[in-house]
Amino acid sequence: MEGQIQPHVHAAVAPAAAHAKGQQHPIKLYLVVWAWLFVLSTCSYLVDYFGLHGSLRWSLILLFMVLKAGLIVAVFMHMAWERLALAYAILLPPVLVLVFVAIMVLESEYTHLLRVLFFATPS
Repeated sequence: MEGQIQPHVHAAVAPAAAHAKGQQHPIKLYLVVWAWLFVLSTCSYLVDYFGLHGSLRWSLILLFMVLKAGLIVAVFMHMAWERLALAYAILLPPVLVLVFVAIMVLESEYTHLLRVLFFATPS
């Protein structure tokens, strides 16, 4: 009995041994992600091809860029399989920067109005 591993002990040791070797992901996952990156890049190119202008153009380009970056970070940088604390440490700061940029964009017209009112040359 001493030389045998108990079933409950073997169940706990097997995942640890697999994790020590390194986790292997199926090649299909990477091919699907590459296909999505190709589709998103094509869509980004089509924004320029169709000659979209203004806010729609930049919104679409930024949307496709964020989607592509998210796929790359999640799959190729293995963030989809990391601990939640590590994911928050890496992903939360850029999200907060985007929130602060959005606040600045919303406040920019008010700041511009104040500058026009107080720094305008008297006529």
